[in-house]
Amino acid sequence: MLPAAPDKCQECAVNHPPDQPHNAQSLFYQYAFYAKHQRWPNWLDAMAHCPDGVKALWTSELEKKGVDVAGGKINPTRNP
Repeated sequence: MLPAAPDKCQECAVNHPPDQPHNAQSLFYQYAFYAKHQRWPNWLDAMAHCPDGVKALWTSELEKKGVDVAGGKINPTRNP
């Protein structure tokens, strides 16, 4: 895997403020996290460095979109 561009977050290769979550859906983030922890990340991992208010807001918004954040999911649950 190539390194992230110097102007992007070095953890997820996305441009975001330092107090915001990494992109848990980014393949770069997923593989970089796996290389460090030998497991796939979830949104809780991506938000671990965030202030509590940011975590609460992101969790609420992701759950509105059908993502089971507490259950370790990164994508919305699809209805058949």
